[in-house]
Amino acid sequence: MLIVWLMMWAAFDMAAAFVLPVDSTQCVVGVASSWDSSDVMLSYHEKRGGAWQQVGDPWPARLGKSGLVWGLGLHPLDAGVITKREGDWRSPVGVFRIGGVWGYASSIRKHPKLFYHKVNSRDLWVEDPASANYNQHMTLDHEPATAWEKKQQMKQEDPAHALKLFIAHNAPPRVIPNAGSSIFFHIWRSDGSKPTAGCTSMPDVKLRWLIAMLDPTRKPVYVLLPMAEYEKLRGPWNLPCTPVAKKR
Repeated sequence: MLIVWLMMWAAFDMAAAFVLPVDSTQCVVGVASSWDSSDVMLSYHEKRGGAWQQVGDPWPARLGKSGLVWGLGLHPLDAGVITKREGDWRSPVGVFRIGGVWGYASSIRKHPKLFYHKVNSRDLWVEDPASANYNQHMTLDHEPATAWEKKQQMKQEDPAHALKLFIAHNAPPRVIPNAGSSIFFHIWRSDGSKPTAGCTSMPDVKLRWLIAMLDPTRKPVYVLLPMAEYEKLRGPWNLPCTPVAKKR
């Protein structure tokens, strides 16, 4: 209960200190029922004529097994607030740049300027906090040989990770050791019946749709918050209205 109370208190202090970047005109919103939830509703919004407009209906997704915790992104953090740690099974909360796609297919439907990299056996994403390449992509000049190299491999014949969109939590150029790594949107497991280790997972068709919508020149962001915090911060942070299902 102490952790949840501290997280809620932090939202009050940060409310007046931040707004979404004015150059961000695409926004993915994730609203969870509470800090302990591993379920979330996602929605996609575009800024038109200076106002946020929801595009399409919200859709269900999954979060970390242990719920949510403040992450390291564009938003401010008060001194002493509890933040994500490597291996805590929590999804990072806040506002994050998104972009950069990795997948097993030779090509995907996307904006011409959106980075896409076809993953092979030599591609690593480093989750070792002791490494200088922590939370970064790297490509070996040889096939993985050591246990360390094999553990960091991106391609593991895992359908859930066949397509991944990067969420810039604890991202370069300022990466903090042990503050959490490898946070992506990716395909969910068992039709959504399983949570993640900290990523946001969703149906394959929705992930492909979302990737196709993103234009990197519009500086897309991901806003993930529990419902109570979203309502408190929506006005001060200039967030889109709470997502709703559209009438048919």
